[in-house]
Amino acid sequence: MKNCLIVVDMQKDFVDGALGSAEAQAIVDAACERIKRFDGPVFVTLDTHFGDYMDTREGAFLPVPHCVKGTPGHALNDSVAQALAGKDVTTVEKLTFGSVELPGLIAKKLGGAPDSVTLLGLCTDICVVSNALIVKAHFPEADVCVAADSCAGVTPEKHAAALDTMASCQIRIL
Repeated sequence: MKNCLIVVDMQKDFVDGALGSAEAQAIVDAACERIKRFDGPVFVTLDTHFGDYMDTREGAFLPVPHCVKGTPGHALNDSVAQALAGKDVTTVEKLTFGSVELPGLIAKKLGGAPDSVTLLGLCTDICVVSNALIVKAHFPEADVCVAADSCAGVTPEKHAAALDTMASCQIRIL
């Protein structure tokens, strides 16, 4: 079976930094356990912005600088980084919510379409849902899954709504 895990934006700024939340902090242990148990290629996305963030379209809608490359907030949460140690990791810096580059990287690494893809991370209602839908669109026959206990949304309500949306799109919620 060709399987992979996608760890979405488990960065310091989303866990306990500029946009951190109690809900994000609460999923770190579950995410780390799932990462440690996974045997196969892992793709790690990094939300990546630059010094001009406030002049971007996203900055106009979310005027909180975060995940600026070269700052501590851009780095992975320490526990997540430790859980990834020794794994077959491909890091993908993305400039927006979803990575259009990710499906090609997955296909290249696996030698074709995956049988299954599991996603976890932050934020369920923005970057997780965006990446899950991109992966599902590129690999319609793959079992695309989201580990609900290893994701957190901007709010618990938005987390639940995103899970419902993904389930409607035939993404399996674990």
